[in-house]
Amino acid sequence: MTDRTRPAGAETLDSADTATVVATSLNTPQMRRILSSSFIGTAIEYYDFILYAVASSVVFNRVFFENLPDAVAIFASFATLAAGYIVRPLGGIVFGHFGDRVGRKKMLVLSMLMMGVATTAIGLLPTTAQIGVIAPILLVTLRLVQGVAVGGEWGGAALMAMEHAPRHQRGFATSFANAGGPAGAILATLVVSFLSGVTGDQFLTWGWRIPFLLSAVLIAVGLVIRLRVTESPLFQKLEQSSEKRRLPILDVLAHHPRAVLLALIATMSFYCCQGIVTVWGVSVSVEAGADRTSVLVWKAVGAALTLVITFLSARLSDRIGRRTVLVIGGGLGILLAYPMLILLTNGTVWGFATADLLGNGLVQGLLYGPIGAYIAEQFPTRVRYTGASLAYQGASTLGAGFTPMIASGLVLLADGSIWLVGVFWIAVMLAGTIAVLRTAEGSRKELT
Repeated sequence: MTDRTRPAGAETLDSADTATVVATSLNTPQMRRILSSSFIGTAIEYYDFILYAVASSVVFNRVFFENLPDAVAIFASFATLAAGYIVRPLGGIVFGHFGDRVGRKKMLVLSMLMMGVATTAIGLLPTTAQIGVIAPILLVTLRLVQGVAVGGEWGGAALMAMEHAPRHQRGFATSFANAGGPAGAILATLVVSFLSGVTGDQFLTWGWRIPFLLSAVLIAVGLVIRLRVTESPLFQKLEQSSEKRRLPILDVLAHHPRAVLLALIATMSFYCCQGIVTVWGVSVSVEAGADRTSVLVWKAVGAALTLVITFLSARLSDRIGRRTVLVIGGGLGILLAYPMLILLTNGTVWGFATADLLGNGLVQGLLYGPIGAYIAEQFPTRVRYTGASLAYQGASTLGAGFTPMIASGLVLLADGSIWLVGVFWIAVMLAGTIAVLRTAEGSRKELT
C-alpha cells in the first residue's frame, strides 16, 4: 500500500514509522530549506564570531589595550580572542547534551539568540579610556558568551544537514554548515574593510562598532529561517526508542574516548592553519607595513576561495572517502608552511594575498570540506551531537583559540624570527594527518 504521508524524495527509516524520513536526494523542497538554514544560520553566527577575530587583529589592541607596548597589546588582544575558544567545548557539551536529549532544532535557535545579544553588546561597549579596566573585563565576558553560543552552533547545524541527507551525499550536505564559516568570515571581513576605508581616522573611534551592531539585524533574519526547518529524522526515531541517555557526555567519555581524541587532533590541523593565516597573519602583515584595508580585502578573497574548495572537497570526499581528502590537505599544509610564513611576514599586500590564497583558500578548504561529516560519522545517533561537538570545539580551542597567541609568543621567544612558528605549524599538521590515518573510513557507514 502506498504511504500517502511520506514527502516526495524521502524514505522511511522504519516501515512502522511513516513520520520519520530521510531524503533520497538533496534536490527536494525540504532538503533545500534545511541546507539553506544550515548555511545561512552558521554564516550569521560565524560573522559574529569571526568579526571579533578581525577586530582583535586591528582594533582591540588599540582601543582596549592602548596603554601597553605594541607587542604586549596585540598579545593581550589575542588572549581575549582565545577566551572565546576556551569555552567552546563547554558550549559543545551543554548544547550537545540538550541536543541529544530534546532535539537539534531548539538548540540552534537558542545558540543564535545568545550570539546576537553578545555581539550587539560588544558594539555598545565603552572603551578603556572611558571606564578603565572594567572595559576589557566586560569584553572578555561577552567573548565567553560568544564562545558558548558558537560551541553549540556547529554540531546542531552539521547534524541537521547530515541526518536528513542520503548516505552518498552526507559529506556534501554537511559541508553547507561548514561553508557557513568562511561565508561569515567573508561578510565580517568585507564589512570591517569597507568601514575602515569609509570612516578613515574615525574607524578606531566609532567606525568599528557598526559591524557589531549590524548583528542584531542579521540574527533576526537567521531566526526566521531557522524556525521553519523540521527536526532531524534520526533524532525523531531516537525519541521513539529507549536509546537516549540521561547524560550523553558520560556515554561519550566511557565508550568513545578514542573517537573524540582522534577527531580532535585531526580537526586541529584546520584550526591551526586558520589561526596562523587569518588572525596572526593579518596582524603581522599590517604591522610589517602592508595596507590594512587591502589586507582585509584579500582576507575576504581567501575566504571566498575557502568556500568554493570546501564544497568541492566535500563532494570529492563522498566519492573517494573523507580520509583521502584530509590526508591530501594535511600534506599540502606541511609542504607550504614555511613558504606561507615568509610571505605573511614580508610586509607587502601581494605577500599576504599569496599566503592567504594558499593557506586560507586551498589548504583550509581541503581540510574543512570533509571534516564535519568525518567527525559526526564517528559517533552513534544517541550521542552524536555531544561527541561531535566535543571533538570539534575542543580542536577549535586548542587550534584556533591559542594559535595566534602561541605564534606571537614563539616570535618573541625567537627574537623576532618565524622559524619556531613553522615548527609548530608542521607538527600540528603532521599529528592531524596521523590521526586521520588511525580512524576508519566513515563515508560508507549507515548512520542508523
